[in-house]
Amino acid sequence: MIYIFWTCRDLEEGRRVARHLLERKWIACASLIPHVESIYRWEGKIEQGNEVKAILKTKKELFATVRDYIIEHCSYEVPEICEVRVDQGNPAYLKWVLDELV
Repeated sequence: MIYIFWTCRDLEEGRRVARHLLERKWIACASLIPHVESIYRWEGKIEQGNEVKAILKTKKELFATVRDYIIEHCSYEVPEICEVRVDQGNPAYLKWVLDELV
């Protein structure tokens, strides 16, 4: 199992993309954390803004598929999409995640 961390523009975008990923069984769950304040450097300037952090639960074999879908359907030019491996966890939860995927 892996988590995919993705930062998106707003809840509407996060919900739309998450629902499409769920319908395709490419993720088992999406946790959307609204009101994340981000401070970052972009095109030589320091920027600040509110975003939404998404934590997507899936398996390693689906990372590229999910990543490519997000890149194609999100509003950011260079979206944050990072894979974090889950080495241990509640065995029942890990099984549930994997059972929900294609």
